[in-house]
Amino acid sequence: MRYSVFRILEQGLTGNRGWKPVWREPDPKPEYDILVIGGGGHGLSTAYYLATVHGQTNVAVLEKGWLGSGNVGRNTTIIRSNYLLPGNQPFYEFSMQLWEGLEQELNFNAMISQRGIINLFHSDAQRDAAVRRGNAMVLSGADAVILDQDVLRKKCPFLDFDNARFPVLGGLWQPRGGTARHDAVAWGYARGADRRGVDILQNCEVIGFDIRNGACHGVATTRGAIRAKKVAVCVAGSSGQVMELAGLRLPIESHVLQAFVSEGLKPVIPGVITYGAGHFYISQSDKGGLVFGGDIDGYNTYAQRGNLPVVENVCEGGMALMPMIGRARLLRMWGGVVDMSMDGSAFIDRTLIDGLFFNGGWCYGGFKATPASGYCYAHLIATGASHPVAAEMRLDRFASGALVDERGAGAQPNLH
Repeated sequence: MRYSVFRILEQGLTGNRGWKPVWREPDPKPEYDILVIGGGGHGLSTAYYLATVHGQTNVAVLEKGWLGSGNVGRNTTIIRSNYLLPGNQPFYEFSMQLWEGLEQELNFNAMISQRGIINLFHSDAQRDAAVRRGNAMVLSGADAVILDQDVLRKKCPFLDFDNARFPVLGGLWQPRGGTARHDAVAWGYARGADRRGVDILQNCEVIGFDIRNGACHGVATTRGAIRAKKVAVCVAGSSGQVMELAGLRLPIESHVLQAFVSEGLKPVIPGVITYGAGHFYISQSDKGGLVFGGDIDGYNTYAQRGNLPVVENVCEGGMALMPMIGRARLLRMWGGVVDMSMDGSAFIDRTLIDGLFFNGGWCYGGFKATPASGYCYAHLIATGASHPVAAEMRLDRFASGALVDERGAGAQPNLH
C-alpha cells in the first residue's frame, strides 16, 4: 500500500478498515544469502539498500527484541553534517543528502525538520576552531555560516550572552541540520525493506556463530540455526557481546548515554543548539517538549538507564547556557547503550573471519549516520569494497596509526 493524501481520505471515509500491516512477521528460512544482525536504524537501512541498490533480496534482519527497542528509539533525534576531518565530513554530508530525500524515497513520514543547528563558541580560540570546521564543511559540499553575537541575539535571545565565565560570542550554523522522528525512521526502512522481500525477524536473538575454517557460515539463534553466505553485525552498544561470540575483541567500550525531555512549552528553540563551554545540546519536539542531553556516564554498562550525577551535570549545563530552562519541569529521562570507539569515530569494515562484517563504534553519531551507514555497509557487503566516503572507517586503523581522531564527533572513553 502506497501512502498518500488520497489514501488517507479514502480510509477516513471507509472507517480506516483498509490499512495493511507495515511489515510481515515471517518465520525464519533455513538459509539466506545475507544475514543482518540488529534491527535498529543501521541494520534496517543496510537491508533496505541491499535490496534497492544491489538487488539482494534473500536477506533477513535479526532483532533480539522489537524494532526500535534499541538506540534508534532512544536518541535525541538530531541530524547534521558539521564535522571536520576528511574521514568523517564527506560521510556525514552524504548522510545529510540521503536524509533530505528519505521521506519521498521511503513513502513514509519521518518528520524530518531542517530548522538548523548552531554550535556556540565562547572564546576567540573557539571562534577560530568554528571557522576551520565551517571551511571543512563547505569544502565537502555542506552548508556553514558563522553567526556573530548580534545575529545570534536575534535568533536566540534567551541565551546567557553576558555570562561572566563563558560569554556567548557567536556560533557555527548549519541551516540544513535539524531533527527527525527516530522510530519513524526505523519503521520506514523496515517497511521499505519488507516490500522488497527482506525478512524481518523480531524476537530472534543471536546466541552463536557457525565459524569453520576461518569462515562464517551462519548463526545460531533462539529461533533455530540459520545458514548464510554473509553475516553483517550492527548492534550498537551490544557490539562487544555479539562479536565475542565470534571470538573477536573490538576497540570499543559500551557506555550509557542519557536523554531528557521537559513538559510541553510554546515554541522557543529555533532548531538545535549545542553549548561550547560544556557538553549540552537541546532542541524542541513537535509536542513542545525540550529534548536535551549531555555526556555519557563515566563507567561501562549494558543497562538502558542512567544515574543522577549525569542528570545534575546536564541540568547545570542547561542552566549556564539558558537560565530560563530552570522554570521547565522535567517530564522523563531515559538511557541508551552506545558503543564508544577509542578515537570517537565509527567502523564499517570486514573482519578477519571470511564472510563476517562489522558496523559499529558510532559514539554520539549513530542516528545522524543512519542513511549513509546503511548505504555504505550495503556497498561493502555486496561488492567487497569500501564505499569511498567510508574508506577510513577501518577496524585496523589503530594498528596502522590512521586514527580518525575527532573530538567533535563525540566523547571518547579514554577521556573519561
